[in-house]
Amino acid sequence: MRLTLSVIKADVGSVGGHTKPSSRMMATVEGEVAKAICNGLLIDGFICHTGDDIAIIMTHTRGEGSSEVHQLAWKTFLAATSVAKTSGLYGAGQDLLADAPSGNIRGAGPGVAELSFDHSLSGARPAESFMVFAADKCGPGAYNLPLYLAFADPMYCAGLMLPPMIKGFRFHVIDMDNTAGDSLLELDAPDDSYHIAALLRDNERFGIDRIISRTHGEVVVAVSAQRLHAIAGKYTGKDDPVAIVRNQGIFPAPEEIISPFAKAHFVGGDARGSHVMPLMPVPLNTPVTGMYCLPIVSCVGFSIDREGRFAESYTDFFDNPAWDEVRRRAQRKAIEMRSQGWSGAAMLPYSELEYGGFRDTVSGLLKRFRLRDDRKPEAAE
Repeated sequence: MRLTLSVIKADVGSVGGHTKPSSRMMATVEGEVAKAICNGLLIDGFICHTGDDIAIIMTHTRGEGSSEVHQLAWKTFLAATSVAKTSGLYGAGQDLLADAPSGNIRGAGPGVAELSFDHSLSGARPAESFMVFAADKCGPGAYNLPLYLAFADPMYCAGLMLPPMIKGFRFHVIDMDNTAGDSLLELDAPDDSYHIAALLRDNERFGIDRIISRTHGEVVVAVSAQRLHAIAGKYTGKDDPVAIVRNQGIFPAPEEIISPFAKAHFVGGDARGSHVMPLMPVPLNTPVTGMYCLPIVSCVGFSIDREGRFAESYTDFFDNPAWDEVRRRAQRKAIEMRSQGWSGAAMLPYSELEYGGFRDTVSGLLKRFRLRDDRKPEAAE
């Protein structure tokens, strides 16, 4: 079986500000996905939210970019938007930037991550397990550092020194400033590790699109590396990325993949997408209700049975007391950074301020600047 994993997420409304979707919205999405499973479009599906973003996780055999699967997600988010509008919720339909895309919805607003593989539960993959990361209040570059450390640094992933991974991984890096199309560069780790780092240090421009095993040729990571402001031409909300990461065996283990998130590393995001704040790992279905609208990330894990269904239940990786200390560290880092207010590194540079109001304020002031006349008074006469 050629199996496809698709994760499509969108913010289409939330309760009491940009906090979380309503229970009616979640029920509406769950109902539409259940119908798609019953009619055979999907093999299986799972619904969750991170902050105000709803994620639909799906298995199917339609392939990446399937118009049927993408239209299911689009129409489902439209149904949830209708519920949000009826309830008077904040930001109803916020991420649905196109009027009515006829097929693939990549570039229409929702975040899309997909990968396909031959699913047989034999050979190099006698068991198939994967994780889905979903982040809110941050951009797609938020995964640059943790994925680099997990797939290119043996200090974080000792498995890289073992025969199945010793050849390393190929990184597909995307230039997210290129609005003409997907502009990609393929670089190999460990050979090009420094070049990869030179690009990925800029979270706002360069991101990881996917990662491929150099030993087995298998796609192991897919990220929704898209910029909403580049699509819409204005601030409509932060990009809030999702990522699919296959694990175990010929790929890094779950603990090697999630350990870099213990850094609570600084990313662009937070309120109005304009600040620099730590990324805090949280359990599934966590609302954004803490101080400063902190960027958050969740991680859910699944195993897939022979028919392509999610076996048994799921694992909520960040719902563990071990992460409480990381959450406290993230809060301490956030309090310290926000104590600096609007100054310097506490906010994104002007070129990256995504909230249109900031640009309008500064643009108006720039028109009022005048060149100083340094001539002596008598020379001026």
